[in-house]
Amino acid sequence: MARFLVYTSPARGHLYPIVDTLLELRRRGHEVHVWTLASEVGALRTVGLHAEAIDPAIEAVSLDDWRGSTPEEALGGVFQTFHERSEHEVSDLQSALARVEPDVLVVDVTTPGAAAVAEAGTIPWAQWIPFFQHVALAPNTSPQLTLIPYTIAPPGLEVLNAPRRRLDLEPLLSPVDAWRAPLYLYFTAEPFEAEGLNFPASFRLVGPGLWEPAAEASDWTEDTDQPLVLVTASSEFQRDHKLVETALQALSSEAVRVVVTTAAHDPGSITPTPNATIERWLPHAALTARAVCVVCHGGMGITQRALAAGTPVCVVPFGRDQFEVASRVTATRSGTQVMPDVLTPETLRAAIKQAMTLRAGAQRVAAGFRRAGGAPSAANALEMLLAPEDRLEPPNLGAVPASQESGVSR
Repeated sequence: MARFLVYTSPARGHLYPIVDTLLELRRRGHEVHVWTLASEVGALRTVGLHAEAIDPAIEAVSLDDWRGSTPEEALGGVFQTFHERSEHEVSDLQSALARVEPDVLVVDVTTPGAAAVAEAGTIPWAQWIPFFQHVALAPNTSPQLTLIPYTIAPPGLEVLNAPRRRLDLEPLLSPVDAWRAPLYLYFTAEPFEAEGLNFPASFRLVGPGLWEPAAEASDWTEDTDQPLVLVTASSEFQRDHKLVETALQALSSEAVRVVVTTAAHDPGSITPTPNATIERWLPHAALTARAVCVVCHGGMGITQRALAAGTPVCVVPFGRDQFEVASRVTATRSGTQVMPDVLTPETLRAAIKQAMTLRAGAQRVAAGFRRAGGAPSAANALEMLLAPEDRLEPPNLGAVPASQESGVSR
């Protein structure tokens, strides 16, 4: 048996994707410890994981990128948040390492302080990526596409280099240098991730992680024969309140059952229509499987959950990685998109109806996710970091395309 320590940023959208993998490791007999946001500690303990809260000072640094009036200002807000959190991550993770004494360390890709601690240490480590990375043409090569970290030079590199200086690590000189971990679990897969990318050899595309906390399913979902449309907002606050309100208007006279989860927004601030039910949180697994369309902001979590169920999506992106997600949705013909500056009940209604015709594209994406192998494939990859005697199941990366093992995709 080996001991794993997992360190996350204070975001549900970063924690939830890896939980299936952690439960698979536990099923194999490993001991799994998770340091994460305080509100999720109880849920993780309920499913048998050891869980502790990260330093409250980290959670106190909120992600306020939505305040930016331009994409550049929003990205600057993201970098500033990561930088401020990293100043606390170093000592917090060092304390966790001293307490747990793990055999393997796994850190969120948006925790630069934790990544620096991991690289400066002596135990095997990995990172996981729950959102699309940026893509650019590889310089001085044949026209291949290269994966670029979220850290776009120069401000992004400085976010990484600040904790590295504190730990006497050599500075990173370019974005491509940021891939320092021996292993990256990338929680997506082709065809939703673009084909033809030049992945680093350390990458494993394992498909989406679909875990969510247990919750009671509502009986009313089975009490109607009408088609169900799920509308949901981001769990990280942003200006997507308009999405929910517009969707309710767009669908108020349609012969559908509308289910809304407001997440970061107060459900009491939204007026329901006669055909709608509004809650802050509901279990998405059952709803996405039943829905004829999922209307969302384009977060990777909800978008990939819907597509994994073969359900098409209608995306209204508001920021962060959501525009890239919307682009991949339309490129794979697994759904539609409406830009927020043209969002009206009429444009959204038309896009939802078009999305309902694209189930074949969503099912193609779902098949790609299944081929990637999911939690067993991710757990296999993590076990490869262990000494042979600690691997409790044969390391089998058969679900990973051979192109990933060589570091170059087709």
